Amino acid sequence: MAKFLVNGFGGKRCLSGTLPVRGAKNSVLKAQAASILFKKELRLNNAPLIEDVFRMNNLLEDLGVKIDRIAKRSFKFIPPREFKTALDYEISKSFRSSIVLTGPILAREGVVSFPHPGGCVIGQRPIDVFLDAFKKMGAVVKRGKRVYVIEAKKMKPAEIFLKTPSVTATETLMMTAVLVKGKTVLYNCACEPEIEALAGFLNKAGADIRGAGTHTVSVHGGELLSSGVFDTPPDRIEAGSFAIISALCGKDLKITQCEPRQIRAVLESLRATGVAVEEGRNYILLNARAAFRPITLKTREYPGFPTDLQAPFSIILTQAKGRSLIFETVFEGRLNYLSDIQRMGAEIILCDPHRATIDGPTLLRGREMESPDLRAGLAFLTAGMVAKGDSVIHNVYNIDRGYENIEERLNAVGADIKRVN
Repeated sequence: MAKFLVNGFGGKRCLSGTLPVRGAKNSVLKAQAASILFKKELRLNNAPLIEDVFRMNNLLEDLGVKIDRIAKRSFKFIPPREFKTALDYEISKSFRSSIVLTGPILAREGVVSFPHPGGCVIGQRPIDVFLDAFKKMGAVVKRGKRVYVIEAKKMKPAEIFLKTPSVTATETLMMTAVLVKGKTVLYNCACEPEIEALAGFLNKAGADIRGAGTHTVSVHGGELLSSGVFDTPPDRIEAGSFAIISALCGKDLKITQCEPRQIRAVLESLRATGVAVEEGRNYILLNARAAFRPITLKTREYPGFPTDLQAPFSIILTQAKGRSLIFETVFEGRLNYLSDIQRMGAEIILCDPHRATIDGPTLLRGREMESPDLRAGLAFLTAGMVAKGDSVIHNVYNIDRGYENIEERLNAVGADIKRVN
């Protein structure tokens, strides 16, 4: 398995140049899944070349979709007349977004079977919100030893209240309802920009989805969509990741091809630590102070501070003068990575599964670590660049799941990261 060897800067700011942002992971995966809703072809542009995209393509091909690569970042999806209804066990277990295929297949074919989806180990990630919604839409759920089997002779529209505003559940049920005749209403929906992008794309292809981007979404469904083109928007989490790296290691680094307005919570938190932030229409420039100020960082659903950027941001807090508090409100297992940052020299107290204090500034020292999940892996890579000495990061597959050729792109602006297979 591949690992990264990171030569740290020891606190110096060495990165300069231009760092473009790729297409959004959390958008493209749902657009790939949407190919199930079409009777003709779907074209997808600006796809990031990451592991999760390749795994989703593998799943769709196994279900019967013909996929042609028509350019470096563009794919064409041609659905079969009838889909296979059992999701490949091993691929589905490898990433969380496999769950979004279940509703569209169920609505189209009347049955679907799948294992509990895999993905990052960041706390409990139950799927009862999906199963409960499918039941309200007329499905029968059976759980075997290894897989769930869900059947519905005819799905019906329903009013569904999500007990938590889950992004994946909102998108999955929204796509499911496109193929269910009648009006389905979803309450307490998530409001992330990716949901709005997906709904806008489906509406252009003939769907009738209203309210996406708000807490109430209604779908008038019942027909397969004809054909469509999805232009993947920039990845706001990658843009935020690069902004954090720039604040720590940037000398003259410009982040381009992004939408700063979508990460205002991150940029305002950076400003609170003393970083000067310049926002353009599609770029970000940052200029950090000699010393960072401590802050209280609390994760929330969009438009609040994203849980996916809590781990990378913690590295800034290790360099802030004073005590900072992290309050992770979304996942109870997402602070586990801090023990490795602590072993690099950071002064961290884990108060409980949701809260931690960080006292700084401290000199981080390189060490050997294993990436436990996608975002913690990026935090380790960031910490390795900040640290004095060399670091080794194992299991970089977790990082590859969401960041395309991250070492090559950072090396192009001055980093010193080697991939060793």
